[in-house]
Amino acid sequence: MRVIVAKDYEEMSRKAANLIAAQITLKPESVLGLATGSTPLGTYKELIARCAAGDISFAQVTSVNLDEYRGLPRDNDQSYYYFMHHNLFSKVDIDCARTHIPDGTEADSAEACRRYDEVVRSVGGVDLQLLGLGHNGHIGFNEPSDSFTKGTNCVNLTESTIQANARFFASEKDVPTQAYTMGIGTIMSARRVLLVANGEGKAEIVKKAFFGDITPRVPASILQLHPDFTLVIDRAAAALL
Repeated sequence: MRVIVAKDYEEMSRKAANLIAAQITLKPESVLGLATGSTPLGTYKELIARCAAGDISFAQVTSVNLDEYRGLPRDNDQSYYYFMHHNLFSKVDIDCARTHIPDGTEADSAEACRRYDEVVRSVGGVDLQLLGLGHNGHIGFNEPSDSFTKGTNCVNLTESTIQANARFFASEKDVPTQAYTMGIGTIMSARRVLLVANGEGKAEIVKKAFFGDITPRVPASILQLHPDFTLVIDRAAAALL
């Protein structure tokens, strides 16, 4: 595990963007695993600026997203399909036919998961997986559990996750209670993993996940075993280390 501590969110975002940009430069046809949420937004803004400047190109990149809310159509402004197109895809030169996100409208959860696992296999797996970190240690929507998940799965979101995401919806009752998410096994099969976390509110879980016991009760803790894992955090998130 490699740990990079930045002075603030802006520097954290630049350092994370440096790593992704280097991956694209070294392998233009990279498969990028992408995350949603507020933390990666700064990283995406950095990548957009570099693409606009001609420093990098997404023209040959393929992407697979971590997750999607179950039941939200793509045109819902809280769907992760909408999030990715609004915050990244529409602003860089990526071929949208090469972008992949779980189908939240598929009512058959087993079929939705099977199809997404096949998508990940068909693109040859993930070269670099970007992750955020939930306050309870979840990565993707893999919540604390008695075991680590393997492939794509349909999860019941915990109350803490629903509350954390409520700020993006009109009210807490509008937050979906289920999501399709890439499994821990799939995340761990990525050739490289990059996780970003910032703010004092993440300090406790950063310490617990990456400097504590490896346990499915803290899903992110398994990343301690990944052979090429980089943690990029700001000073506030590193306060308890």
